[in-house]
Amino acid sequence: MPSSSRPEPGHLLVVDDNKVNRLLMARGLQEQGHDVTFAENGRQALDLLHKDTFDLVLLDIEMPEMDGFQVLKSVTSDPALRHIPVVVASAMDEVDSVVRCIEMGAEDYLSKPINLVLLKARVNASLEKKRLRDQQRELISRFATSEVAEDLLTSGFSLGGKLVEASVMFSDIRSFTSIVESHTPEEVIDLLNTYYTLMFDAITSHGGIVNQMEGDGLMAIFGAPIPHPDHRQRAVQAALEMVEMIELLNQEQAVQSQTHLHIGVGIASGKVIAGFTGTVARATYTCVGDTVNLAARLEEHTKAIDKPILIDKATREGLPAIVALADCGPVDIRGLSSPVEVFCVTARQSTHTDA
Repeated sequence: MPSSSRPEPGHLLVVDDNKVNRLLMARGLQEQGHDVTFAENGRQALDLLHKDTFDLVLLDIEMPEMDGFQVLKSVTSDPALRHIPVVVASAMDEVDSVVRCIEMGAEDYLSKPINLVLLKARVNASLEKKRLRDQQRELISRFATSEVAEDLLTSGFSLGGKLVEASVMFSDIRSFTSIVESHTPEEVIDLLNTYYTLMFDAITSHGGIVNQMEGDGLMAIFGAPIPHPDHRQRAVQAALEMVEMIELLNQEQAVQSQTHLHIGVGIASGKVIAGFTGTVARATYTCVGDTVNLAARLEEHTKAIDKPILIDKATREGLPAIVALADCGPVDIRGLSSPVEVFCVTARQSTHTDA
């Protein structure tokens, strides 16, 4: 574990239009083992930040072309860069300038002429904070999708949600109970891991997030926490890919005389409340509402009519003509007072949509 006396070296970007200042800061930093790159102005700094990976930026304020305030605003507003700590180093030691930099997201502030002992302390402290935040990001990413992790790290954690337009998907393996009864626990777990690997890839590649897994079933959301105007199409494309992947898996299973899988997928679109639910000690990102309930019921109904993908009218209305559909007519869905117009997705491409 790195200590304050012997910090783990970092890749630092020194941004200053004064060559003497750059060289003096670099000398002190390089003596500590850090790798230092120079930028003579703000525009050059942003180009370097987008091309290379840095652990910390030492940023001057008064520069030609683009000053430090503009660079700081660009860095803190860019999702790809805002995790990089910025230590402002400037002769502008007025309190207003310091406050402005901190409010804009600077990690710390140093006044010129730079005290090398203070520089070392501030850089080491900022790097240690970044390493702790990086570890936090990695830990969160292990237990959440990248979209949820980014939303959590950006907005912070709080229970509750907001009303959004989204498409909700439910999927499970048909006749899973009989599969469990005819296989060893080890075989079932291995089969489930294979199944989830394929399903996760299909869902996430179309911008969805898997927020619940229970046995052989899963729930996914398209359109939250990151909004997608085409969430309906994304959800249906993911479902088609899921079915295709299962078909390919079954071909391999047949060669090895292994169990074939068949899945059912239900998709509904509309208003949902999406956010973190649970307790402060344990929470999950999910969504609730009538749309969620309908998607679950549609997945159940795939068993009744032996169709792999069923969608509601709201989902159908957001699809392009290349998606082929069959009208299943009004269907009485358990738990709902009125019949629901249901459509079966029959193929990925078509010149028309049946309705």
